[in-house]
Amino acid sequence: MSSTSRPASQPAPPPPQNLAAYLPELFDESVTAKALRVAQRNLQAASPSATPSPIGFPETVPQTGPNAGIYSLREADFWTCGFFAGHLAALLERTVTYPQHMHTSLPPAMLRAALARQTSLWSAPLHVLSSRTDTHDLGFMLMPALRRTWELTHDAASLASLVAAADSLATRYEPGAAAIRSWDVLARRDRGGGGGEVVSVSDGASSMFVIIDSMCNLDLLYYAAAHAARPDLAVVATAHARTLLRTHLRQEPPTTTPPSTNNSSSSKAYAGPLFSTHHVANLDPATGAVRWRRTAQGYSDTSTWSRGQAWAVLGYAQTYAWTRDAVFLAAACGLAEHFLARLDGAPPAVDVAIGGGRTAGRYVPLWDFDAPLEDDGEGRPLRDSSAGVIAANGLLVLAQSLAAIGKHELSQRFFEAAVRIVRETLDLSLAAEKARFAAGGDGPGRDDSLVVEDVTPGRTFDAMLKNGTANNNEHALRRLKNHGLVYGDYYLIEFGNRLMKMGFI
Repeated sequence: MSSTSRPASQPAPPPPQNLAAYLPELFDESVTAKALRVAQRNLQAASPSATPSPIGFPETVPQTGPNAGIYSLREADFWTCGFFAGHLAALLERTVTYPQHMHTSLPPAMLRAALARQTSLWSAPLHVLSSRTDTHDLGFMLMPALRRTWELTHDAASLASLVAAADSLATRYEPGAAAIRSWDVLARRDRGGGGGEVVSVSDGASSMFVIIDSMCNLDLLYYAAAHAARPDLAVVATAHARTLLRTHLRQEPPTTTPPSTNNSSSSKAYAGPLFSTHHVANLDPATGAVRWRRTAQGYSDTSTWSRGQAWAVLGYAQTYAWTRDAVFLAAACGLAEHFLARLDGAPPAVDVAIGGGRTAGRYVPLWDFDAPLEDDGEGRPLRDSSAGVIAANGLLVLAQSLAAIGKHELSQRFFEAAVRIVRETLDLSLAAEKARFAAGGDGPGRDDSLVVEDVTPGRTFDAMLKNGTANNNEHALRRLKNHGLVYGDYYLIEFGNRLMKMGFI
């Protein structure tokens, strides 16, 4: 579709770029080959005739050490367990809806069959999670895969599990606080530094922990409300989002940072209030009063953890898309503009020469916007590539919503920023280790498995992106930094799918 025939509700792409040519790595064969290799490697059957199931769920890919390049696996009840199935389902969506963008040597039907089987096998263990009432992460666990298996194949069990999960999530809502409990326990190393003992603080009758990440689990409630005619679920989601405006958002002064010279629409910046975010707030469940605010994954209790800010951008953008409540649009815009201001205002060390007189890295977020610069082990500042691609998805959602109400200049600004974030992330953090489907093979076997090989023999890296930081807080029980991250890859794939749905690819 040309820019002249594009519907008014869609922001125009940044001229004169052809986005398919500008972001070709999003659709490279390596994307699908890597995903299928990981899927096939981590399945196991109890007997030759039994249906295989995952032996664990991908989370991080070390960049160094004895297991460098290979996904480490987590248990089925960990909050990230649904992202890899969602990754497969998003690729299946491409083969069904956008097969012209599956740049691969394989016949489309062969690739579609392999992805359909793997999506089914990796989604199957997720259904049982829908009855859990001990976690707020049900949106992360189920929506990436089961929303697509419902929409692509009309699998009624997938929709039933989503509605059941929404009901389970709603049981964690506290009417007095008008919020959903996030964690039942906050466990971390002793802040006093005396031996690093593990200290656990339990959620209970007099307190409730709520984290900014929770904004991205509200999509489950809205989706189930729409599909099951359950407005009560949407009421819970909206109340929670409204509460976090008060408990988690910090109003920031207008930025004085000179806009980046590479951002052509920076003069069209959002003029309303800007917001940074707290990570964790402990609320009184009876009144919603804030007892304290802390971080569990950022640098400090008063810093802005970049992925937390990204969750807020995406979460409030999605909440506005469901509700059309202007207060949520203002929050999303203020969060997004502050995110971009922190990228533009980062120190010169973030800019990395990539050849041809070009630099990249300014739009790949530092792991925490307020942390002292920390070497990532390769002589560059420590980043979190996942924060960037999560925020980029939120910026696309915002761009669509703003275009729909005639705010085209701000829509264009956020759209261009989203594309720049992803372009610089690919330049800086895309793994050089690529994979492909083996040429001259016998095709799929009875289980639709495909042979995948490294483009450079012996050079394997399971994830698409490097430079993720799961948790670099000094008091964290498990400190992980500078690695591949399953949700970083998921949101990168999701970004490509969003561009296709919007008609830009």
